[in-house]
Amino acid sequence: MNSPNAPATPDAPDAIASIDLARWRAGGDAAAEVEREVDAGLRRAGFLLVHGHGIPAELPAAVRAAARRFFALPDEVKQAYAVTVGGRGWIGPGKEANGYAEGTETPPDLKETYAVGADTATGDRAVDEVWFLPNVWPAEVTELRELLTAYTTAVRALSDELLALFAAALRLPDNPFAAVTTRPTWTCNINHYPPMSTVGTPEPGQFRIGPHTDFGTVTVLDREPGAGGLQVYTEEQGWADAPWDPAALTVNIGDLLAYWSGQRWPSGRHRVLPPQPEAPEEDLVSLIYFYELDHDAVVTPLAAPIGRVTGQPPVISADFLRTRLDAITVG
Repeated sequence: MNSPNAPATPDAPDAIASIDLARWRAGGDAAAEVEREVDAGLRRAGFLLVHGHGIPAELPAAVRAAARRFFALPDEVKQAYAVTVGGRGWIGPGKEANGYAEGTETPPDLKETYAVGADTATGDRAVDEVWFLPNVWPAEVTELRELLTAYTTAVRALSDELLALFAAALRLPDNPFAAVTTRPTWTCNINHYPPMSTVGTPEPGQFRIGPHTDFGTVTVLDREPGAGGLQVYTEEQGWADAPWDPAALTVNIGDLLAYWSGQRWPSGRHRVLPPQPEAPEEDLVSLIYFYELDHDAVVTPLAAPIGRVTGQPPVISADFLRTRLDAITVG
């Protein structure tokens, strides 16, 4: 595995398929070709570069600008919104280490996060206190609420469309996700990756986000490119810089969808490099939308010939996700 402080490797355009949703929406031969591209791309890497997504560029740009105003506040102000991993609000530096999800003890990730999520309460307190907490909005940056609400509404619709595309890519007779995303759990993290002058020299094995896979069904990422940016792992190429296009969104599948596919599609393994010596003052903000299913959805892995692993038992979405969230929480 590449050293976290080594120069970034060349990108992997062949490993990560680039698709255009507009072609899929057109139907016919174009749609069938996109479905084949999706299946092949997800089997290689669990990642896609998605064009034609329909989210106007000015919306994530406005969210990112508002988030930067929040992150620029003094820590004692942000502390009023402090929560642990899985909560709604500010997850400060030193609270998360994603490498733990793979069983690797690593220093804490070099980032801070503002998190919001699904707040469509069920009325069951035990459920709502874990999965449907009320969102918290900073009084110091009032515009963030409207902007981020608009963004997450748009990305949820996109995630539903992606799941429909994935069902079609597997030649399923219908879209099984529609019935289990009536009140889905989801989280949107705004990750701030500060420069080296703020976080100091990275410790050995320390990343902005350590190597891991995501936990849910679909992750939609709007990111800024950088020397200390996103890398994706494939068996063929090892670690390589993820391709970036300002007109596209980066999409990967998580453990829950990989499990549902019978491991036909691997969960996209990735990491975010620490600040690099050649760009010590690089300061990045990413918008990451983690989509899941209804908390009580039962996921039964697809059998052969679609699935590649047999004998996996059904799982409940909330139970499956909770163990993974607990694993990455520091302290």
